[in-house]
Amino acid sequence: MIDIDVRDLPAADRTAALWKNGGGVTREVFCHPQGAGMADFTWRVSLAEVAADGPFSAFPGVDRTLTMADGDGMELTVDGRTVLVDSPYAPQDLPGDVPTECRLLGAGNVVNLNVMWRRDALPAAPSVAVVRGSLEVGPEATLVVALGEEGAEVAGRVLGRYDAALVAGVAPVRAMGPTAVVTGIAPAGGRSA
Repeated sequence: MIDIDVRDLPAADRTAALWKNGGGVTREVFCHPQGAGMADFTWRVSLAEVAADGPFSAFPGVDRTLTMADGDGMELTVDGRTVLVDSPYAPQDLPGDVPTECRLLGAGNVVNLNVMWRRDALPAAPSVAVVRGSLEVGPEATLVVALGEEGAEVAGRVLGRYDAALVAGVAPVRAMGPTAVVTGIAPAGGRSA
């Protein structure tokens, strides 16, 4: 039997930081290696608040999966191509290193779950799925982020909105509302050596 290692990552412990380009605010959920900055992370998961129209930060060699968690949506121009982000909880894959402009579709802020990784650092892109209901995660490293007000439960731990848990091993998840499950993040547990 594989032991379950669960690391709680409460939303209340996150501090807001300016985007790399200064055009918005992000709160890091977790990154590998721990303590890495914007220039040297292998993979990074954050919740980004978009409050105004403008450019996204560019990250050379980085891809991202963006999932809108709150707000009216955005129209992105990604390297000249229009991408609508107007459905909540629908992950969209985007290159992180091409010019990207954002236009908000409504009056309030948009909150996005942002999963970013360096193309040459992982054997494959992480998988991002938004689920409701019960499932089992593992044994590979899995990050679970409760996106909805209803929260989630991971191996007996209750997650409120935007709380997260990093899981190594097989663990039950009960998603009462929309919950992001990120797999394919390595090494197991996301801990640096």
